[in-house]
Amino acid sequence: QVQLVESGGGLVQAGGSLSLSCTASGIIFSIHAMGWYRQAPGKQRELVAEIASHNSANYANYADSVQGRFTISRDNAAKTVFLHMNSLKPEDTAVYYCHARPTVAALTTSYWGQGTQVTVSS
Repeated sequence: QVQLVESGGGLVQAGGSLSLSCTASGIIFSIHAMGWYRQAPGKQRELVAEIASHNSANYANYADSVQGRFTISRDNAAKTVFLHMNSLKPEDTAVYYCHARPTVAALTTSYWGQGTQVTVSS
């Protein structure tokens, strides 16, 4: 059974920082790209950041809106992905979801966590 368990959401003032973590079980973590998505009320779910491992190196990409403020990282041994969020803005308020996407052709199923609320007050 695959589980992605997020933690670290909460309420923070604008300009503040918050860190999220997501621990996976039931998947071969190293062959999954791990991402963070978010969904604000009335809006579509959007990719915030994603990180993949290949040949002992990690490759990350970010949405333009968070570039330079958010940092995604992963610990393959702990099967955990992190999202460090700095200089938070009210528009960052959303439910943040952890996502696992296989990076090998033989696997096709992606997985979602249950989501964690991040609220940034102005």
